Amino acid sequence: MKILKKAKTVHRLGIMGGVFDPIHFGHLFTAEEARNEFKLDKVLFIPCRHPVHKREDGVSDPNDRYWMTKMAIKNNPFFEVSKIELERSGPSYSIDTVKTLLTEYEYQIEIFFITGADAFLTIDTWHKSEELIKLCQFVAATRPGYDLNNLDHKFKKIIRIMEIPLLYISSTDIRRRIKEGRNIKYLLPEKVEEYIYKKRLYRI
Repeated sequence: MKILKKAKTVHRLGIMGGVFDPIHFGHLFTAEEARNEFKLDKVLFIPCRHPVHKREDGVSDPNDRYWMTKMAIKNNPFFEVSKIELERSGPSYSIDTVKTLLTEYEYQIEIFFITGADAFLTIDTWHKSEELIKLCQFVAATRPGYDLNNLDHKFKKIIRIMEIPLLYISSTDIRRRIKEGRNIKYLLPEKVEEYIYKKRLYRI
């Protein structure tokens, strides 16, 4: 399965996994900030198929989340979206994705795993986390209220921290606003907003 077009210029690859239900400006700004700060050649957005931690309100159809992500990144030549986890059966484990990408690039790339600070604080519960932290560099985007200073020493060597003001925006809040009939304009790209209303997502 072809994951991403190989290119000699891709040596530092950022990956940003998530449910993206829906993708919003917080995700996009975080990815772009990481790309600039860590000199990444490419950032790959990877919508997951089966989140390991299920939400009470369920998860939207994988194809809807894929197309919203694709529309959101369309105008950034350094961003791509991958179906690597959407086409894989079973839970979406980060370790499997990272290993697949390393193999695809014949181990000639350095992977920067972009995630939120809240998610990184639970990394010791991730599937095969001890192996995962040896395979990539983590970039944790901080939100107010999350303190990464007390991390276990084994994690401090593999984490870089970025402060992202737009992390006040959340997919949870956007879904809640839509359900309540409230405004979501300027929280996410216009094309994604149009897609949500066209498909009548998050109404129930």
